[in-house]
Amino acid sequence: MGRPKSHEVWGGASAFVLWRRRWRYRARRIARGAAGGWSFRRWVVVGVCVVTAVCVAVGVVRTHRSLPTDPRLRAFATALIVTLPSIPVQQSRIHRDDYRREAFGVAWTDAVRVPGGGNGCDTRNDVLTRDLRDIRAGPVSSCPHAVLAGELHSPYTGEFVMFRRGSGSSSVQIDHIVPLAYAWDMGAWAWPAELRRDFGNDPANLVAVDARSNQAKSDAEPGRWMPPRHRFRCQYAVQFVVVVRAYGLALDEASRRVLGQALRC
Repeated sequence: MGRPKSHEVWGGASAFVLWRRRWRYRARRIARGAAGGWSFRRWVVVGVCVVTAVCVAVGVVRTHRSLPTDPRLRAFATALIVTLPSIPVQQSRIHRDDYRREAFGVAWTDAVRVPGGGNGCDTRNDVLTRDLRDIRAGPVSSCPHAVLAGELHSPYTGEFVMFRRGSGSSSVQIDHIVPLAYAWDMGAWAWPAELRRDFGNDPANLVAVDARSNQAKSDAEPGRWMPPRHRFRCQYAVQFVVVVRAYGLALDEASRRVLGQALRC
């Protein structure tokens, strides 16, 4: 029996129940210790919201090829429009000068509490396994089932990109839909280190894309950058809003306006 795909592991009801129980157990342990001022209730709310975000994100990642006619995505986007006023808004993004990538932990660490954490593979390989097709896998130091080669249909541009571990691996990159620097500016600077580590590796906020569009985006918020492929903008907005709500982040006014328009799909 082969290794199940990431969406099969994370998408099942039994996996959801087990992970939610683990989250609650760990949240209680955190609540009894130093939790950086976060109450037990807030940890549980974030945990349940992130599970929901993962279920939504994994579902739409699997179906992005049929976006224009997918009624599930359209219905979810419509429902999210109603929730936009509940998200805190800042008139503009204020770039803090103390952002460091290291504040979100070691890049792609497996030592996190989000789905996929502790499964023996680094987060990058988890996402590549989920998003690429025609995969050839093999063991490396960070994952016994690492993606060695595969093909990506980049959701940001629609182009097909061949991935090959080694010199050609940079052609496919993993994007944080809600950029880490943006999250930092909009509230993550005050989070406990463990929560920032989870955020940096949450599959609901990650997607494999072509290198050119990932570099063009950089750490830009929706008010300054949206995927060039218009057909993907609705899904991008859905995932952005779901993650922002799940983690209690704020939005800048321009980005909220752009996201609201993109959700009307």
